[in-house]
Amino acid sequence: QVQLVEAGGGLVQPGGSLRLSCESSGRIFSIYAMGWYRQAPGKERELVATVDNSRNTNYADSVKGRFTISRDNAKNMVYLQMNSLKPEDTAVYYCNAKGLIDLTKYDYWGQGTQVTVSS
Repeated sequence: QVQLVEAGGGLVQPGGSLRLSCESSGRIFSIYAMGWYRQAPGKERELVATVDNSRNTNYADSVKGRFTISRDNAKNMVYLQMNSLKPEDTAVYYCNAKGLIDLTKYDYWGQGTQVTVSS
């Protein structure tokens, strides 16, 4: 099992910035990719950004150029720097880790952190 704990959400004005963090623990040796997803009220959960063990990154089109995902493997942390925030970025943001154990893939999720972009 892998445990994920997010931090850093809050209320910010449009155009502002926030930095989300996610600390992983447990069977972290099994993790091959980490990422951030978000879910707005009445909508499905969607991918925001991912980073794999080779530090290859992938971003949703809606956040490209504004958000940056990064990992600090020494601290078992993954971050999401969010700049130029828009009201449509308002959502619960979830940290995700993808693990591989004995050829079986697992998805692990944090509890979520609320991000609200409003004036």
